[in-house]
Amino acid sequence: MAIITISREFGSLGTLVSQSVADQLGYRLVGRELINQAALRAGAPEAALAEIDELNLLGLTPSDEDIHAYVAAVRAVMNELADGGDVVIVGRGGQVILRDRPGVLCVLMIAPQLMRIERIARRQSIPMSAARAQIEASDRHRRRFLKRYYNIRWDDPALYDLVLNTATINVEEATRIICQLSTAR
Repeated sequence: MAIITISREFGSLGTLVSQSVADQLGYRLVGRELINQAALRAGAPEAALAEIDELNLLGLTPSDEDIHAYVAAVRAVMNELADGGDVVIVGRGGQVILRDRPGVLCVLMIAPQLMRIERIARRQSIPMSAARAQIEASDRHRRRFLKRYYNIRWDDPALYDLVLNTATINVEEATRIICQLSTAR
């Protein structure tokens, strides 16, 4: 009954690795659906949309009450998912919420900023400057979210059991390492 949390920098291939790990292990993959469940529970869909909108394209500003209800609901949903086991949870502070549970493997996927910019520019067929703006906005959003609600630095390596740099390993290698480590626990 394993639980894997995968945090990732935008453009680090963390989403691909998460899917690959879930497929390989036959685990449930949970990402944005967690947000939707939490928003419904909290009765705060605007807060959920604001959290999904890492680039602030919608310009939403939910109330503090809605945001706190949303964060409490995310915590509750994440704990329920962990209770069921055999799950890969992507983002949303899983490395903080579940870190004291036995059997949880917390992973951080990183890559150098220039490499992330190039990947996003290529994948979205956009200029490098636009990709840089997206990455900077995403990094800022993740940093603020975890600092505001959990008082941590999202890039603190002490929060993770494993940090993988996709500048030096590919999706298949990262998947193999995570699967191997999760089954050894």
